[in-house]
Amino acid sequence: MTIDAIKGIALAAVILLLQVVVFNNIHLFGCATPLLFIYILLVAPNNSRRWVVLLVGFVIGLISDMFSNTPGVAAASMTLIGFLQPPYLKMFLSRESPEDLRPSIKSLGFTKYLGYSFPLVFLFVVVFFTLEEFAFFNWQQWLLYILGSTLLTYLLVITTETLRKG
Repeated sequence: MTIDAIKGIALAAVILLLQVVVFNNIHLFGCATPLLFIYILLVAPNNSRRWVVLLVGFVIGLISDMFSNTPGVAAASMTLIGFLQPPYLKMFLSRESPEDLRPSIKSLGFTKYLGYSFPLVFLFVVVFFTLEEFAFFNWQQWLLYILGSTLLTYLLVITTETLRKG
């Protein structure tokens, strides 16, 4: 096992612990819940095998589901993002990019990182709350959940990204 793999596992464990203990209990204005565990997939290296990213997304989502009382919602959402992340990342890389590049503000630049990460966070939150509600009877509340959680999650993703070294 390489040092990068150990660092990735440690990062995932810390983020999942924070999600389960702290972030699942935050509901700003009754509609904004941070879902920071998507950050684990956002920083997956360029040379990761697609099946590994899918498996990691599913397992992270499943662990989150077990502690959050959201049966299968996070696992399905994370699996979708794990499926889309590798080809989507390639759209933001140049041909001269190193194979083991990890997407970050430092490696992509702020504008490209924003274009890379925000749509994935938004899609994740839309799928998450659509599966969780599973009805459009109260579409205003559903829309508030999506907007509030997307903004709060993205704020935490950018904060985590700027605080993280390398």
